[in-house]
Amino acid sequence: MSTEIKAPVFPESVAEGTVATWHKKPGEACVRDELIVDIETDKVVLEVNAPADGVIVEIIKAEGDTVESAEVIAHFKEGAVAESAPAEPAKAETPVAEAKPAASGAEAVLSPSARKLASEQGVDVATLQGTGKGGLVTKEDVQKHVSAKPQTVAASAAPAVAPVALAEGERPEKRVPMTRLRASIARRLVEAQQTAAMLTTFNEVNMKPLMDLRAQYKDSFEKRHGVKLGFMSLFVKAATEALKRFPAVNASIDGNDMVYHGYQDIGVAVSSDRGLVVPVLRDTDAMGLADIEKKIAEFGTKARDGKLGIEDMTGGTFTISNGGVFGSLMSTPILNPPQTGILGMHKIQERPMAVNGQVVILPMMYLALSYDHRMIDGKEAVQFLVAIKEMVEDPARILLDV
Repeated sequence: MSTEIKAPVFPESVAEGTVATWHKKPGEACVRDELIVDIETDKVVLEVNAPADGVIVEIIKAEGDTVESAEVIAHFKEGAVAESAPAEPAKAETPVAEAKPAASGAEAVLSPSARKLASEQGVDVATLQGTGKGGLVTKEDVQKHVSAKPQTVAASAAPAVAPVALAEGERPEKRVPMTRLRASIARRLVEAQQTAAMLTTFNEVNMKPLMDLRAQYKDSFEKRHGVKLGFMSLFVKAATEALKRFPAVNASIDGNDMVYHGYQDIGVAVSSDRGLVVPVLRDTDAMGLADIEKKIAEFGTKARDGKLGIEDMTGGTFTISNGGVFGSLMSTPILNPPQTGILGMHKIQERPMAVNGQVVILPMMYLALSYDHRMIDGKEAVQFLVAIKEMVEDPARILLDV
């Protein structure tokens, strides 16, 4: 008797998704909780795992097909691993799996990402030790094996990256469909520019006080909290205080209504392989610097591994984007609808500055605030950015609320 495999239940903000990748083919053995298909939505990529040991009997929704919430995408037969494993099609399509008998028990089972990396690096799967559930060999297991033998891997991988000879004058092109996530990002950015009366105001901030503070306390901070003290947490706290003083920057527009939020949920723009995502720090007024740093580090890991959930990116009343980590000196960030403000941080660069009639070399950063002029007047926008500048240049202001 077969079991239905369904798409995850999407939240109200997500109408539908697209089948991105089937990691298992019909008749191919699966182990319980092994990843079998990725479903891409407008916000995140959702993973569907095998409900038990068995095989996929039939795939109803192929790669590229649109699926709705909880829609049946395949049929699964439980406890049929032994029957399907020797099948010829499975051997032909997954050559790495032929090495499974060489290992003992479940240690021979590789996750799709581990199988792909092992194949690319020329790793003998029989030599791998799985640390995943039930002895499953994960991508991290393969990476550890590869890093332990760098010279061997480099030698074996060399033929795989040999340059392809091109005819003289040939100009190759590659056309790939835009992912649902990137298409959603593009649509929202264009919508923001077309619907909002967007303006950007700039200022510059002397980062020396903040850099001195960090240098003085970074070791004791890390020892006490187990996380490094970065600039982002201090900017988040400064922005939180400024948002409380200028509630229009913390508001949003809903039709003809202006919605003022009595809390501060700050989104932090994170770059990932799949595109730009904005996970949200909830109630930043109640968070300490260590809490913020830990949460940002967690978001970075999740974004890198494709594990960000929809709940991580839902909502938000204000956004901070740090293009400085990539070397950006100045930019005009685009609003994240329906928010009315976004702060852009940039590269710290030493510049000659006039201080009390003397030229002094100081580490300076340009700040940019893009705002929706329908909601925020220029005076409020400038004062908001000045408030952040003053708190960054004199962090004691955050403590004293002045």
